[in-house]
Amino acid sequence: MSVVVTAGLTRRFGRITAVNQLSVELPDAGVIGLVGPNGSGKSTLIRMLLGLVRPTQGTATVFGEPISSPARYVSRVGALVEGPAFVPGLSARANLVSLARLRGLGSDRVDDVLAQVGLVGRDKEPVKNFSLGMKQRLGIAAALLPDPQLLILDEPTNGLDPAGIVEIRALLRSLGQAGRTVIVSSHLLSEIEAACDYVMVIRFGDLIFSGPMDELMARTREHIDVRAEHPADNERLLEALTVAGWVVTAGDGALRVATDASAAADLNRAAAAVGVTLSRLVVVQDSLEDIFLAMTGRSDGELASGRAATVGEVA
Repeated sequence: MSVVVTAGLTRRFGRITAVNQLSVELPDAGVIGLVGPNGSGKSTLIRMLLGLVRPTQGTATVFGEPISSPARYVSRVGALVEGPAFVPGLSARANLVSLARLRGLGSDRVDDVLAQVGLVGRDKEPVKNFSLGMKQRLGIAAALLPDPQLLILDEPTNGLDPAGIVEIRALLRSLGQAGRTVIVSSHLLSEIEAACDYVMVIRFGDLIFSGPMDELMARTREHIDVRAEHPADNERLLEALTVAGWVVTAGDGALRVATDASAAADLNRAAAAVGVTLSRLVVVQDSLEDIFLAMTGRSDGELASGRAATVGEVA
């Protein structure tokens, strides 16, 4: 079963097409990562699914119900969009109790969600004393109050320290394994890779990829990082490897050679042939970040050109 289905879903803001002819089916249960460069329409898509923004054209359903009638499904959805808003002078517990009452929920859920997000023991402190990370945890707790089948989180690890990020990652995975569907938007690609079963990549409103994480990671390749012992030799090394037929890119004092482990000895010999001693020769497997950058653009210039192109098409 597909929990979310879109067909030609489009949203324009003036000359900007935030979401462009998006047709996708997102599976039920598990953690779904939503990734893309800044300004690619992730938040707009989330708002359309929640009924907060109307599409310019196209259709979408959540649990089989049209997004034009969000009242039919919002009781089954929990969401954290941007920064959570709470009454600063009230405690975390009081804020959650108030939200539970507004939604017609029992207060017993408050204890459950506080434990889930790791705020037990801090729940009686006023929210105004909370760090950004603690407010994020409280926001996730609020989203979990209705015990939702679908949980939508926009940048849930924003402001968390490394330990907090690990805890939230574990929470997301446990929710997905328990049969919930969790859609999480994040710019931390390592967290998407670690937490998600399924991933959706959009670039300036266009769908670039949608499928299981394993399928996307199957696109990874090996490359070899080499570094000359003396930085002054890097230019000579780059020229020698390029002349020998390898595709080489420079960055961070090392050279990245597009080849696999079988070429390691040949690379070492090519460097020695021009009198260069290597201080580094490491075989590296591409990460989700490498795939993402290859799909969406590796520099601000590439991204700016892509955005300009989409504006030009609308104009």
